[in-house]
Amino acid sequence: MDKEQKLSLLELNLLVRELIETEMSQEYWVEAEISEMREVAGNCYLELIEKDERTNTPIAKASAKCWRSRWPLVSAHFHGVTGKNMVKGMKVLLKVSAQFHENYGFSWIISDVDPTFTMGDMALKRKRIVARLKEEGVFDANRELSLPMFTQRIAVISSAGAAGYGDFCNHLADNEYGYVFRTQLFPAIMQGEGVEQSVIDALDKVFQKMEEFDCVVIARGGGATSDLSGFDTLSLARNVANFPLPVITAIGHDRDESVLDMIANVRVKTPTAAAAFLIDRLHQVDEAVCSMRERVARMAAAVLQREQMRVNHLATRIPALFAVVKTSQGARLDSLLSRARVATQSRIERAWVGLERIKARISPAISQKMAKEHHRLEIITHRMAAVDPQRILDMGYSITMHEGKSVRKASELAKGDVIVTRLKDGQVESVTTQSYAMTS
Repeated sequence: MDKEQKLSLLELNLLVRELIETEMSQEYWVEAEISEMREVAGNCYLELIEKDERTNTPIAKASAKCWRSRWPLVSAHFHGVTGKNMVKGMKVLLKVSAQFHENYGFSWIISDVDPTFTMGDMALKRKRIVARLKEEGVFDANRELSLPMFTQRIAVISSAGAAGYGDFCNHLADNEYGYVFRTQLFPAIMQGEGVEQSVIDALDKVFQKMEEFDCVVIARGGGATSDLSGFDTLSLARNVANFPLPVITAIGHDRDESVLDMIANVRVKTPTAAAAFLIDRLHQVDEAVCSMRERVARMAAAVLQREQMRVNHLATRIPALFAVVKTSQGARLDSLLSRARVATQSRIERAWVGLERIKARISPAISQKMAKEHHRLEIITHRMAAVDPQRILDMGYSITMHEGKSVRKASELAKGDVIVTRLKDGQVESVTTQSYAMTS
């Protein structure tokens, strides 16, 4: 290396600066995504990035600046067309020129912006999200839910200190009809980078107490319209579309319709408008109930009047009808009574004849049966007399008893047994002096 050709860092940087100013003196329109953005002393500093469409990984990065002499004009032009401020995550089309400073290095200097490009990119992003939700079949899911007739228990997702939340609650509480609403706040970040996940977390908390509420109001009062980008995400839209309670959004203005507004059950401009919607709806229900009550009362009065007329008409006809009925029924009763007497008399006579026949048949049968049984009793009496023990004793026989039983065999007695001998005219006790064994 030729040492005489060596350069100082300053000389090298100045050479680069001269080369860039000479070879890249024109301005360029460049598409990029804002990955970082900050304003300092009126100047705007951005970090630009380009991502691979398939993998979403960064493939190019660069720094860009817009000086305070130009930035107010650029930002005002962008906001005037889009209604939004440039924010992190937004795709932009910038007019830039190359600048290299020997102390600060290379940077792109912004001189203009094309807001229509950003609007197209935002619209394309929304279009893709909507198409995805329709493909999943949930785009209309929340809109198909019906608000309860008496919608008075409201879960509110908003920033605790937001003026919009206070306006919403005050408008509900001070309604001219005196309706009572119950609200519960589920705090969430409503602007900046954390909107999506914060609102999703709040929806999860509402879901855990779902039976306590009739609907959900997502309220964003105040703040820059640029912050609406947090409500244009697929994940948040999917959560709201699938939520089992009707969702009312009050997060933007007339010209700012987010994806969340598209899939919500009801979309209004502001939190105050959401409160007015709920009050008006409850008032309509109240009027409908009162109208129905009056209608029912009129119908009931008409029915009562018709029935009263019918009763009165019947009352005038009843005496004549009663006389006719009494006469016809009296004759019928007399006829039935006469027929009953004849039938009863005839049946009694038939029963009496039957009894006489039975009596004539029973009397001989009884006599015959009694004679037969009397003869049988005499035979039994003779047989009993023939076997009467006293008769045997009268014939000169005796009966020997031992312990109340007659003794039939000598072997039944033992020496010393007391025996009783019954005779015709008495009995004799004796004691055996020996036992008698049975001989063969």
